[in-house]
Amino acid sequence: MRLKSEVKHLKEKAKKFYYEAQYTKSLNVLNEVLTFERNDDEIYFYKANIHHIQGKIGSAIDCFKSVLKLNPDHTDAMISLSVLYNDIGKYEEAQKYFNQANSKVKNGSNGVVDNHINKKFAGLHFEIAEMYFAYGRFDEALREYSKASTLSPNNLEIRIKTAKTLDKKGFKSKAQDELVKLKSEYPTSLPVRLALGIHYYSKGKILEAQSEWNFILNKDPGNKEARMYLTLSKSATEVSL
Repeated sequence: MRLKSEVKHLKEKAKKFYYEAQYTKSLNVLNEVLTFERNDDEIYFYKANIHHIQGKIGSAIDCFKSVLKLNPDHTDAMISLSVLYNDIGKYEEAQKYFNQANSKVKNGSNGVVDNHINKKFAGLHFEIAEMYFAYGRFDEALREYSKASTLSPNNLEIRIKTAKTLDKKGFKSKAQDELVKLKSEYPTSLPVRLALGIHYYSKGKILEAQSEWNFILNKDPGNKEARMYLTLSKSATEVSL
């Protein structure tokens, strides 16, 4: 029987391999730990994440479920299962685990805000928003982008996509206001400048659009998107955001 100190050493070794992205080595050590310690939810959680990274979705789901059997309050495992089921199209299962996680967060002790959990929820809302957007359901997309942005306010991609959705709905002034506001908050953000340039060009503001793309190319001469749009602006008649 292994001593607790040996088990602890092996766990630390597995984590070290994990954070160095040596996933196969990490998995081998985790499996070794499980031969004499089968009630440690953390071991299954690391295994689940490795399986997910390696694209072994079924194994990842099984391990995340093992985490919840040992620790029914493991919110990260619930959210991970929700994301995985959403990815493979099992939306009822995804919703079930999402609701469980949401309930745990809402009813958590002392109302503590966990930024790590918030980012995971934001990611799930963003995925749902992207799906709505792809099917032209822009009102639902805006609601989900809004939820995602509330949970992860510094995620610029979410706010850019919000502006894009507003533009698709015909609210071009609101879309521009959002992008201009973003630019004032993050003046050196190249994705923001790119999106604002495309928006300007779609409204016929050629010089303003070119100014944004030239700014990008001054900072990043190899930026293919900015160069492409700058070239298009000299000949094309319309570009959509």
